[in-house]
Amino acid sequence: MRKVQLFLKRIFDFTVSLILSITLFPFFLIIAVLIKLSSAGPVFFKQQRPGLNAEIFEVYKFRTMKQGSEQMFEGKEVLSDDDRVTAIGKYLRRFKVDELPQIFNVLKGEMSLVGPRPQRVDYLENYTTEEMKRFKMLPGLTGLAQVSGNIYLSVQERTQKDVEYVTNFNLLLDLQIMIRTIGVVLFGEDKFAKES
Repeated sequence: MRKVQLFLKRIFDFTVSLILSITLFPFFLIIAVLIKLSSAGPVFFKQQRPGLNAEIFEVYKFRTMKQGSEQMFEGKEVLSDDDRVTAIGKYLRRFKVDELPQIFNVLKGEMSLVGPRPQRVDYLENYTTEEMKRFKMLPGLTGLAQVSGNIYLSVQERTQKDVEYVTNFNLLLDLQIMIRTIGVVLFGEDKFAKES
């Protein structure tokens, strides 16, 4: 049954990401222009992340930070008041628009619409055997941790949510996460952090 659901999940991922990549293209062009006007640097931010079976792939995002300031510290997330974030970047991050280029990762089969969010490569050496279960499924554009507080959770708490998702995966859970993702975009992550 799980294999059938994973097969249907991939068909859904490919179909939706293909439709979105076509329909959102004009929107992407507008965002690209705004990014270029707001600060110097490339439109896209690309970074290596571990995916299915911990294999490394390159994740795509719209750049939201000033050029040369992408360095992050373990366990510390970039918040909206961080002075490294560009003017347009604050809005892109708030409404999760910066993550939309990952539909191309989904289209390529490197990611899914729903799954464990791909963490940085330097976290790999810290995962326990239990936490490594998060790599049994494709990473997602959104996931259980993202609708449970996300940046208001510690790295360990997010990883626990990822393992919980992989363990309990089913298409109904995916649907629930996608619906809750709309709530996160509209009302912000802090509301869902309080509920979790």
